[in-house]
Amino acid sequence: MRHKETETDVTPNVIPAFIVPFGQAKLALADRLNAELRDLFLACESEGERYRNPHPTMRFSARLYESRFDLFKWPQPCIAKLREFCLTQLYRFVADLTQRGENAPPLTVHADAWFHLTRRGGHFGIHNHPMATWSGVYCVDPAGSDADPALGGRLSFPHPLASAAMFRDPTVNALKLPYGYSTLEYRLEAGDLVIFPSWLMHHVTPYYGEGVRVTVAFNAWFSQS
Repeated sequence: MRHKETETDVTPNVIPAFIVPFGQAKLALADRLNAELRDLFLACESEGERYRNPHPTMRFSARLYESRFDLFKWPQPCIAKLREFCLTQLYRFVADLTQRGENAPPLTVHADAWFHLTRRGGHFGIHNHPMATWSGVYCVDPAGSDADPALGGRLSFPHPLASAAMFRDPTVNALKLPYGYSTLEYRLEAGDLVIFPSWLMHHVTPYYGEGVRVTVAFNAWFSQS
């Protein structure tokens, strides 16, 4: 039976509560920088344990190499360029999201950063990043995973409202963005940067290509100067 409108009916307002902000940016003319970063990271890997993260916080695939978390402090010019791009985009993202007035105290950003080298079968399990506010992933080399979905290597974000799947009817299944409950996945291309809240659970699906997938990740938080 269809509902019949009357003169007293009021259409309810749709309020976009609990929406998760994501930032997306792309570094223009990134080929040369990405080639320098890739060569640097592979050279670091070849030195064995020197640059490897000595205290990983979770177990991950043996086909994935994780560096130390001090990457943004390294002296190489290519690292400085990457750091400037990532943190500049983060400042712009935060400025767009927040309501800080022009006279608010300036912000100082603090960040940990590291790189991942992923070979065939490598993946990273579901996790988040405690003790940080914003996280980001920059793609140096997707090694083909951007063009071929079968190669995997996707940056995947399960919907954070786990209880939303408790009961589903046709209205839930047809919810339009940004209200749907599906997983959000990124097939990153070289030069892509994705920024997201650090509390958000995410993972990287298994990579099945024959090359080396190269990414940089960072965690950031701010203080008032």
